[in-house]
Order: sequence, then C-alpha cells, then structure tokens
Amino acid sequence: MSKPVVKVQVKAVLPTKEGCAVFLGNDDKAFIIFVDQSMGAAITMFMRETPKERPLTHDLMADLLTAMGAKVQRAVINNISESTYYARLIVEVQNEITRQRKIVELDSRPSDAIALAIQQKAPIYVSQNVWDDVEDMSDKLREMEGDFEV
Repeated sequence: MSKPVVKVQVKAVLPTKEGCAVFLGNDDKAFIIFVDQSMGAAITMFMRETPKERPLTHDLMADLLTAMGAKVQRAVINNISESTYYARLIVEVQNEITRQRKIVELDSRPSDAIALAIQQKAPIYVSQNVWDDVEDMSDKLREMEGDFEV
C-alpha cells in the first residue's frame, strides 16, 4: 500500500553561512533542507539548465541510468529523524528485450534525489507524515529572498 504524499517543488536555493538552504514547498507551506555549497550549486544548475563543459556526478548518474534503460520517476522525501531528512529515489527500468517495466526504490540523500529529479524533470514529493511534522518556513523564505533583492 502506498502512503500519502504531497507534491512539492524547489522554491529557492539560498546561500547560508554553512552552505545552502533548499526551500521545498507548494502554495500552502515551505520548509528547509540544509545542504552543502556544492549540492546547492548542483541543484541550482539543474534548475537553471546551466550548460556544463564536463559532466558532473549527477550528469554521470543520469547517463548511467539512461544507458541502462532507466529513468527517475520521482523523488520522495519520506522521513525525518533528529533533524536529518531521508529520501527515496524511484527509478523505472524497462528491459530492452522483453519491454517489461520494473520499479526500483533507492535510498538517497534528499539533496541527490532533488538534483536528479530536477535534472530529469521528475516530480518531487514529501510523505504526508513529514509534511505534517515540518515547520512552515514561508515567512523565512520571503525574508531571505528580500535580503537578496538588488
């Protein structure tokens, strides 16, 4: 049985003193996942579809998936424990000979799942229990975005 989820999008990736704040949410609510600077940069590049001279790690992962006939179907942030978020990357694999479809769930850091989902234009979800537990940080998002206005 599948658990209820809430569809979210990356609303912003903003720098902090220790890395980046990734704001995820929808029209009702936003929450923050803190990531290191390199992951924040990778997520931002995929959001902006920034061309790169050489493939980054997530580009390599996507190329491997494609070569194996697989595609990211969705990312799900499915748990939070002691301020640490957990995620699952749902990958669809199709056998090139039999055309049979297989769904594979992979344990993932939320930042990697978000980056790959954005890169492959796959949806991002948050499990309902996590959504209910996180504090609404929409006001903080507006405040931080205001700090960056020119």
